[in-house]
Amino acid sequence: MTQAEKIKKLNEIKQEAYLGGGQKRIDAQHKKGKLTARERIELLLDEGSFNETDLFVRHQSYNFDLEEQRFYTDGVITGTGSIDGRTVCVFSQDFTILGGSLAEYHAKKVCKIMDFAMKMGVPVIGINDSGGARIQEGVISLGGYADIFLRNTLLSGVIPQISAIVGPCAGGAVYSPAITDFVFMVDKVSYMFVTGPNVVKTVTHEEVSFDDLGGARTHAVKSGVSHFTADNEAECFQSIRKLVSYIPLNNMDSAPFTEYKGGEKDLEFLNTYLPDNPNKPYDVKEVIEALLDEDTFFEVHKEYAENLVVGFGRIEGRSIGIVANQPLVLAGVLDLNSSIKGARFVRFCDAFNIPLLTIEDVPGFLPGTDQEWRGVIRHGAKLLYAFCEATVPKVTVILRKAYGGAYDVMNSKHVRGDINLAWPSAEIAVMGAQGAAEIIFKKEIDAAEDKVQALKDKVDEFTEKFANPYLAAERGFIDDIIEPKDTRKKLIYYFGIAENKVDSNPKKKHGNIPL
Repeated sequence: MTQAEKIKKLNEIKQEAYLGGGQKRIDAQHKKGKLTARERIELLLDEGSFNETDLFVRHQSYNFDLEEQRFYTDGVITGTGSIDGRTVCVFSQDFTILGGSLAEYHAKKVCKIMDFAMKMGVPVIGINDSGGARIQEGVISLGGYADIFLRNTLLSGVIPQISAIVGPCAGGAVYSPAITDFVFMVDKVSYMFVTGPNVVKTVTHEEVSFDDLGGARTHAVKSGVSHFTADNEAECFQSIRKLVSYIPLNNMDSAPFTEYKGGEKDLEFLNTYLPDNPNKPYDVKEVIEALLDEDTFFEVHKEYAENLVVGFGRIEGRSIGIVANQPLVLAGVLDLNSSIKGARFVRFCDAFNIPLLTIEDVPGFLPGTDQEWRGVIRHGAKLLYAFCEATVPKVTVILRKAYGGAYDVMNSKHVRGDINLAWPSAEIAVMGAQGAAEIIFKKEIDAAEDKVQALKDKVDEFTEKFANPYLAAERGFIDDIIEPKDTRKKLIYYFGIAENKVDSNPKKKHGNIPL
């Protein structure tokens, strides 16, 4: 065979491999409104940047007539490429090949690209579209999943891991995305569940659709498994590209910095933004947008536990993470789900050197038997633990309420907040003025002829004396009380000087977070 013939054979094999499971199956994928594994990679990565590895891998199993279905790639495309010029590793499951089922060599390829990402110190992005374990290979397939789970765990906190669910993801397959840092789902296309509707019906006699059980909206709103929901695949991959722009390549890298081209922002409106009535809600996202560079707020977990807002943004080009109470939802209280949401986000930012901005207006933890019986103590402690543990630069701004234990939890000075600022409207106290007055002045109120007026007078007295930021500032718990319009300038300054902050935790294998 001549050299030209050898090259011709190589190209023929490549063409066969690029067709995956064949044109008919590709057409079937498109008919469902879904993209192919290769089309997804093209949308995700910079044009022409993808370099494929292990194109020629095929399974080595000959049971159940598998020898007649030895497709190249074995149902998963792997390789490297770039997003905005920054290197990433990627794997994309190919549903046209044996339903994207995971088996020995499919798993080996995924593990190999994950190991490579670890050595190179770059993020790994997994695109999941699979019917599950390849039944014909039995326990070998299950072992392949476990090999991937181990790597997900070892890579956690070392390189960012991102999962896109663009088809079915069921059974043991769900646990790999669950360990990764961020999960993206596509409405009406993505499904995640441990057991499907048929099994649920058999075991519990519940009738439930695929969408209600494990669709994108279910996991965005109810379970919190999904961090981002897209209307279509193109939007999903564009969102992944945007997320990558905020995060470092690995845990030794610094948070990304982009040149800020905007001018000085006029924030005079913040001086009168908060309602005079401290019980009236407002949208904290408007405050966040005002403090950040224009159009840079990228919210995470947008539809889950909406009483706490988390996401990424930029301050004069510097990438930061934001955690903020949302008075529009449940008055901004902390509860089980918001505590878990916040803790997970804070720990990601800390693992990858992303400074944290906490914007506080919290009346406490949500009361009630439901919360107590479901473990609000344990779950609330997760957020406290995360802030205590974090060693990245941490700045807190108290806008209004900072009551009780929630004051401590929301990155107070006592849990190593670096800079703690307050607006003049801040109320830092054990509880709200009404509740405090009813306890402290109970005897006086009970003895008064006009109890309603007496209570009102005592509430006013307590508010004047204690519901303000000055007592905390006297003790150094608040570093400065500032005019709201000056907040952005202060943030630019303090995040700037904290760039080289050095802090550490005691030497240990790892802590025991209250899971």
